Amino acid sequence: MVFPKPMRAVALASCFIFMFILYELFHNPKPIKEPRVVYPDMKIDPNLEETHEPAGKLWRPDDYAADNPNAPRINATILSLVRNEEVDGMVQSMRDLERTWNHKFNYPWTFFNDVPFTEEFKQRTRAETKANCSYEIIPKEHWNMPSWINMDLFKESAKMLAEQDIQYGDMISYHQMCRWNSGLFYHHPALKDVRYYWRVEPKVHFFCDVDYDVFRYMQDHNKTYGFTINLYDAPQSIPTLWPETLKFINAHPEYVKDNTVNARAWLEDKERRPEHNKKANGYSTCHFWSNFEIADMEFWRSQAYEDYFNHLDRAGGFFYERWGDAPVHSIALGLFEDASRIHWFRDIGYQHIPYFNCPRSEKCKGCVTGAFTDGEDFLYKEDCRPNWFKYVGMG
Repeated sequence: MVFPKPMRAVALASCFIFMFILYELFHNPKPIKEPRVVYPDMKIDPNLEETHEPAGKLWRPDDYAADNPNAPRINATILSLVRNEEVDGMVQSMRDLERTWNHKFNYPWTFFNDVPFTEEFKQRTRAETKANCSYEIIPKEHWNMPSWINMDLFKESAKMLAEQDIQYGDMISYHQMCRWNSGLFYHHPALKDVRYYWRVEPKVHFFCDVDYDVFRYMQDHNKTYGFTINLYDAPQSIPTLWPETLKFINAHPEYVKDNTVNARAWLEDKERRPEHNKKANGYSTCHFWSNFEIADMEFWRSQAYEDYFNHLDRAGGFFYERWGDAPVHSIALGLFEDASRIHWFRDIGYQHIPYFNCPRSEKCKGCVTGAFTDGEDFLYKEDCRPNWFKYVGMG
């Protein structure tokens, strides 16, 4: 049976269309992305606006030579907890920070490890800076699991965290690291005469030239803590952190700043991610991402923070859950400190995979202005900066 030419043309076209649809469906399918979160009170990312240095007095890189004993450097250090096998990532981070900032100011680097550093690690890191480098071992009593932690309970808890896809929840070394970063690092003898630190981890990037002494800025402007990225945490990793915090502040109301000056509203917000607040039993899970932090250790050494950390430590959540130093530091700052003493370093371009702080500035290169992540769009909902701007501001 022979079909007329018009019918053959229609049939052939239909066949091509059908084959094209099959090709689109099954050949290299495009991933489905959640839409980017749009916040009604942040219509534009502030990093898309022109970014300048902080206002006020700034110390410029004059007379900061590494061998100048009279340099205006203050008692501060760049601090890193790092393993020997992470030397490649550490060298990369050092190159970025030395290029953008520290080659001008020559602040010392202090490296910490729970085992001795290798000669290779020391040689390669010393080669990246003119500043002094120190290599310190963490005391076993600061690193080892404390005596009051039940190992059987830890193993069972770690299994439950793994079942909930909590990253690193079953790695004992990760729990030890979080505990040390939360409340023990500033007790190390190498830091006893040091007040300020800039925390730097392996495999991070810095994108912007910073032409002022950030430690002097902290001191001169009475700042306690500086951050770049502000995120939500996984609520299933910290279900009892806020209840334990409430127990502590109910017993010690004298430590809590008045709600008119602290950032408690940021900690307790339940409008933007109500499911987080519910799962974390009253905590928004907002926190400063502490792989970048510039801070005054006098706050951690205060009676309020020491008592708070000791309370949490005895509660066991650093091991039975996955309490990180980021939410612990952030909760303490949000409750016990005046929010005006917490500073967003919006002018410091920074990346720790997968998140960025990338300001619009002629001093920056290598990152996309205003980008929060180079990952999937659903990661945008992890951005808690809008909450900080809403309750505290952009200072």
